[in-house]
Amino acid sequence: MTGPTPTLPTPPAQVDLSQLRNQAKDLRLAVRHGKPGAAERAAKAGPVDREGFSLRDAQHVIAREHGFARWQDAVSAFGNRQPRERDLHRWFAIELNNALGDLLFDLTPDTPPVEQDRALYQAYAACYHWLEAGTVAHHGRGEYTIAQTALAIGRPQIAAHHAPRYAELIAENPEDFTDWDQAFATEIRARTAAATGSPDAGELKARAQHLTDRITDPDAREVVQDRLDRGPWFTLERQSDPTSPLD
Repeated sequence: MTGPTPTLPTPPAQVDLSQLRNQAKDLRLAVRHGKPGAAERAAKAGPVDREGFSLRDAQHVIAREHGFARWQDAVSAFGNRQPRERDLHRWFAIELNNALGDLLFDLTPDTPPVEQDRALYQAYAACYHWLEAGTVAHHGRGEYTIAQTALAIGRPQIAAHHAPRYAELIAENPEDFTDWDQAFATEIRARTAAATGSPDAGELKARAQHLTDRITDPDAREVVQDRLDRGPWFTLERQSDPTSPLD
C-alpha cells in the first residue's frame, strides 16, 4: 500500500527558480573559496567537503533552506508556478523548428557561411528550448535536427557528436519514444556514418530500412521512408554507382 503523496512547501512569492539557481552558484563559490560562514551554512544540510563542494551539493543546501528534501522538489514547486516561461520556451522551440524545416533541404555546403551558421544555431536553439519545456522525446528529436542540419551544410564531425545521442536517449527511455523514433535515430546514424566514411554505414542503413518497414502507422512510415530515399548518402552513393569517381 502506498502512502499519501507528500505536500511540497509553498514557494515564497518573492523568489523564483532563477534566483535559487543563482543562490546555489554563489554558495558553491563561497564554500570553495573559504568565505567565512559558507561552510557552516552548507553543513546544516550535511557533511561538507570544501574542495569537492559541487553545484549539486549547493543546490541541495538551497533546497533544504527553502524546506525541500531535494533540489528536484524545489524545481518542481517553483517551475509549476511559472507556466508562462515554459510556454515561451515551447513557442520558441516550435517556431525555430518550423523555420528550419522550411529551408533545411535547400541547404548545401555551398550555402553562404552566414546562412549555414544561422541554420545550425537555429537547430541548437530549438533543442535548448525543448530541454526547458519539452520531453525527453523532444530532446532526442532536437539532437536529430542538429545532426541533420550539420550534414546538410557539410559539417559531418558535428553530426557525429549529436546523431548517437538520439539513439542513447531512446535506449535510456524506451517508453518515451515511438517506433518511428527508432527508425529515424538509426537513419541519422547511418547517414552520418556514410558522411564520415565509417565502414558500418551500409549495415546501419539496412537496419534503418528494417525498422522503417516495421512502423505501424502508415503515415509515419511514409515520412520516414521518404527521408531514407532522399540523399545525400555520401560514400554509400559512390559505392552503389560504379561510374562514380573514387576519392
